[in-house]
Amino acid sequence: MAETAVPATAHEKNLSLRTSPAGQLKAAFETGSVQGVVELREVAFLTMAGVRVDRDSEAGRRIASVVGGLPAACGDVAGVGETSVLWLGPQEFLVIAPAEAHESLGGDLILALTEALADGQGQVVDLSANRTTFELTGPKARGVLEKGNSLDLHPRAFTAGTAVSTEVGNIPVVLWKTGEDSFRLFPRASFAEFLGRWLLDSMREYASPEVP
Repeated sequence: MAETAVPATAHEKNLSLRTSPAGQLKAAFETGSVQGVVELREVAFLTMAGVRVDRDSEAGRRIASVVGGLPAACGDVAGVGETSVLWLGPQEFLVIAPAEAHESLGGDLILALTEALADGQGQVVDLSANRTTFELTGPKARGVLEKGNSLDLHPRAFTAGTAVSTEVGNIPVVLWKTGEDSFRLFPRASFAEFLGRWLLDSMREYASPEVP
């Protein structure tokens, strides 16, 4: 006897209807990537929270205990496990965690941060829908970024584990070097398509068989 499929709940239906800011470019990212040279993809629906707090205050220490620490200076990244905290300013941080940490999927990260702040001075804001994430990897990833970024991205100056606020292709982003040949870019959702197309255009030369 055939099993009867369980109807999807309203919650499951809503999740299935989600569209990422650069979802329309998924096929273009796949065809524009050159395996082993430079590859681009969107990492959609990550949980993100903006936190404003004095890291040396009691509230700051409570929040640090939730996320595994708060970075101390520009470029620093803290965190534990799959949760990372990027420094945006002396009292401003961007917390990044897997999609499952969001309350819409049963997670409690943002609630935990809010409870940790308690009545301390500061702010915790759910930014999960405010930005998306692009992951650019491969030995030519730095060359792609250097076409539209004024920072010195050479490994001697921009080491793995560094994250800064900057511009790529005239679009404001948080740029995080996650490995020797891997970067994550966090543009605001409204700029995602423009930046995605800019990155694809900058990658185009590496698809040529004449490029070593």
